[in-house]
Amino acid sequence: MRFCGINKTTLLDYPGHVAATLFTGGCNMRCPFCQNSGLVLEPQSQPEIREQDILAFLQKRRGILEGVCITGGEPTLQPDLEGFIRRVKELNYLVKLDTNGYRPQVLRYLLEEELLDYVAMDVKASREHYSLACGLPEVKIELIEQSVELLKNCRIPYEFRTTAVKGIHTAEEFTAIGEWLQGCKAFYLQNYRDSEQVIERGFAGFERGQLEDMTRAMAEHVPQAALRGMD
Repeated sequence: MRFCGINKTTLLDYPGHVAATLFTGGCNMRCPFCQNSGLVLEPQSQPEIREQDILAFLQKRRGILEGVCITGGEPTLQPDLEGFIRRVKELNYLVKLDTNGYRPQVLRYLLEEELLDYVAMDVKASREHYSLACGLPEVKIELIEQSVELLKNCRIPYEFRTTAVKGIHTAEEFTAIGEWLQGCKAFYLQNYRDSEQVIERGFAGFERGQLEDMTRAMAEHVPQAALRGMD
């Protein structure tokens, strides 16, 4: 399996655990506000970290690290994702998967095989505006819906999360998202932050008061909704 980056120690990416974060290249979406444009648009040009080097690192950090967060890009595009996770589990690590949910068949299989300990799924927008948010002319929204239902009915901890972006989202958007995700265990709203790494420049984040209003709108349907990253 090919990796394009590693964060050797994080207290943020895997809630409640000290973890390493691994970045895969390639994605099946083109979200214009994505912060990882190199991984998405030019994965072949990114530095390559060999799987054996990753596993050797994890072997050395046993007892220090508790988990591994696999993110991207979109990890479910990787043909050897299952095999890599099995090798990580053999080292007694917890595994968290970050996904956009566009390959529910992969997510279902990994859940059925009990290879995941936590899943974070990005919900890009309401159903109506999903195509705009993920940068595709057409979106098979039923695939996203399948992944949402898989997580809402799974046995492991999970979260849904949305990045709020001016020009993509409105306050009303989060009422629709809340109605869609009603019954889920956890939802986090995070603010967009501009950088030179985004796929398309020109977007902006919201003021804190606006984000708090959006979170309250979500909480009418998802009581566990919370604002993340504003401390």
